[in-house]
Amino acid sequence: MFTHFSKISMRFPPIPLAFSFLLGCFSLQAQDATQQKADSLAQAYIITDGHIDLPFRLKVSGFRLKKEYIKDIESETQGDFDYPKAVDGGLNAPFMSIYIPASYQETGGAREFADSLINLVQNIPQEFPEKFALANSPQDIEENFEQNLISLPMGMENGAPIGDSLENIQYFFDRGIRYITLTHSKVNQICDSSYDTVRVWNGLSPFGEEVVREMNQVGIMVDVSHISDSAFYDVMRLTKAPVIASHSSARKFVPGFERNMDDDMIKMMGKNNGVIQINFGSGFVDEDSRKKSSEMRAHLSAWMAERNLTYGDSAAQAYAREYMANNPAYSTVQKVADHIDHVVELAGIDHVGFGSDFDGVGDTLPTGLKDASDYPNLITELLKRGYSDEDIEKICYKNVFRVWNDVQDVAQTLTREGGNGTSGSR
Repeated sequence: MFTHFSKISMRFPPIPLAFSFLLGCFSLQAQDATQQKADSLAQAYIITDGHIDLPFRLKVSGFRLKKEYIKDIESETQGDFDYPKAVDGGLNAPFMSIYIPASYQETGGAREFADSLINLVQNIPQEFPEKFALANSPQDIEENFEQNLISLPMGMENGAPIGDSLENIQYFFDRGIRYITLTHSKVNQICDSSYDTVRVWNGLSPFGEEVVREMNQVGIMVDVSHISDSAFYDVMRLTKAPVIASHSSARKFVPGFERNMDDDMIKMMGKNNGVIQINFGSGFVDEDSRKKSSEMRAHLSAWMAERNLTYGDSAAQAYAREYMANNPAYSTVQKVADHIDHVVELAGIDHVGFGSDFDGVGDTLPTGLKDASDYPNLITELLKRGYSDEDIEKICYKNVFRVWNDVQDVAQTLTREGGNGTSGSR
């Protein structure tokens, strides 16, 4: 009897176990269907990302474009962004960051360095006209999308190249710059930085106030990422156009990290009709990851000091790779989605987008969002949380396009009111 029962049990599992097995199958099928839908949406919709640090990576590495972007999928590089990854992930309009290190504020040459990076970006479509195209407006991106071309709009990270001349704002607009992050890691002539303990201006400088007004006049989006809280509030008081945070996350999840935006700032961005583009870096989205990264840096510094090594030494680099592999500090795609949820809760679905900081945050990207091929993973997570197709479309590009078009409209209005026939021209 025992034997007979055992055989029967093997052929027909008890109902609870069988039901659990069926539920598991249905769950896997549902997951597969959600992933397939996310893959489809990523290809159907334009995806724009507020901040990709490819130009600086190419500049400092001296990569040859032919080597970096050879034609087949096997050509993938070690960077977070390249053509095959972008195609795979559905990324159509990555804002190329014209990043100006704060050192140029002391040594000079900021404008010249900016020009060199702009030249580099402009050279990419010349080398690969079948893959890339420049874009100075949402309309340009839509036209490029129809031709299966990846658009390369540009934003300048750090207003140092403006120098002390407002005329440089029109100059950089004419060169293709469509947003300017007012400062980076140090206080500059425009405003204080969230990373800098020195607060020279306690917000915007008098010249910085003129810069914001002129950016409105010319039609360049004001980017409030990196600036101090007081500078943010000064911008919001002055601007006549919506603003962006091109690569910032929510401070709620990383308390005390001024580089992110607190709840009041997020709400104010909503009232301004602006958009917050979420940074993917683990230290931006996860307090635990940030603490682990800090502990890792302290450990590696002590280890190198004991051995009289610097990070440039191959032994130190090898040890760092091994240590990081054994002590991961990565966040997850789910945590990034939490930031999107939070912005939507506070400001609404019309005020959030993607601002990955690919090629800018080093080896800190979350599990599931390691490079430009992974946008479908984030879309999958949002679908699981109940976001509609229309919601996804807004997050992917429509919110940013709305702000961009509004900034252009404000510039045209101010031009008519001011009688200036050049500012704001495309």
